[in-house]
Amino acid sequence: MPPADDTRGARCADDAAEGGRIDERQSAAVARRMPPLIALSYFEAAARSGSFATAARLLHVSPAAVSHQVKALEEHLGVTLFVRHHRKVVLTRAAEAALPRLQEGFAALAEAVDQLRAQGEDQWVVTVCAEPLFATKWLVPRLHRFYARCPQAELRLQASLSSVDSAHGGPVSAASFRRAGIDLSVRLGYGNHADLHTIALFELALQPLCAPALAQALHAPRDILRLPLLSDATHQRTAERFGWMEWLRLAGVRTTSPPRELCFGNGLLALEAALAGQGVLLASPVLVRAELDAGKLIAVFDRMLRAPLAYHLVCPPAALERPIVAAFCDWLQEEIGREQIAPAKAATADASTRPPAETAR
Repeated sequence: MPPADDTRGARCADDAAEGGRIDERQSAAVARRMPPLIALSYFEAAARSGSFATAARLLHVSPAAVSHQVKALEEHLGVTLFVRHHRKVVLTRAAEAALPRLQEGFAALAEAVDQLRAQGEDQWVVTVCAEPLFATKWLVPRLHRFYARCPQAELRLQASLSSVDSAHGGPVSAASFRRAGIDLSVRLGYGNHADLHTIALFELALQPLCAPALAQALHAPRDILRLPLLSDATHQRTAERFGWMEWLRLAGVRTTSPPRELCFGNGLLALEAALAGQGVLLASPVLVRAELDAGKLIAVFDRMLRAPLAYHLVCPPAALERPIVAAFCDWLQEEIGREQIAPAKAATADASTRPPAETAR
């Protein structure tokens, strides 16, 4: 067996070291040729706006700072970039030719920074969309328990009626989640979305609620017709109806014509009207438990109208691969279980077939 060539490994190590030194020299040379990034950014803003003063407002600096940076850039490059006039500046031919490539470079740099930022956000940020009443009255008061479990989490909550289904299946899909930048949605709907992961939360069951002063005049369900009836337009987004007419029928109250209702654009507005004593609201006691516990509202009759819609936690399956999203899902289901809310599967019952209600509170 021939003797090992000990010099070969040494030569390889020397070559690698020399290659590293060459890369370092090349990087240093590039760095020496590159002007300061801030000077380039000030030049780009001035070129885009055609004015040092306008560029200064865009950058939140003084016009003198812009002028100074542009002059330093011209000295560094050895080329004039602007022809200065009294109230404006005009690009030279050289600057005009280079500007598009420079702007492409800034766009690429911004995209790279966004990608780096997204890596950090991906670990701790979760974006949730829910209809306004649920988001404000149910979810927000409980978020401190989620943050206690995940102290580094950042929940971005959107309150929007777009989280309410208008038909079975609805227009929502995994693609719509991506377009909206949403991880999860607490949807008031039917829960049958083909390409989405759906978790049933609780049914929507509605009960007449009002301020204590109004409750004194209500002894039987028919008495409700003497007072203004408040409605939440959120419940009218579907072709199926589950409002005051359905509740009155369920309670055994016969009317010759639909009652006059005061309709509000969302549940929060309708709730404020009820708290102000403006009428009787048909709403979910689950969502206004704090107002009921504080005595600001009273549930005047026991009969509950079970709606065809229910609350569901909905998300693209891929979203659950992120631990922070899965943690929020687990926490939300535990919160529902903590309060022993009726499960969502009961929401499909037909309220119109139930027997009449009792005539006492």
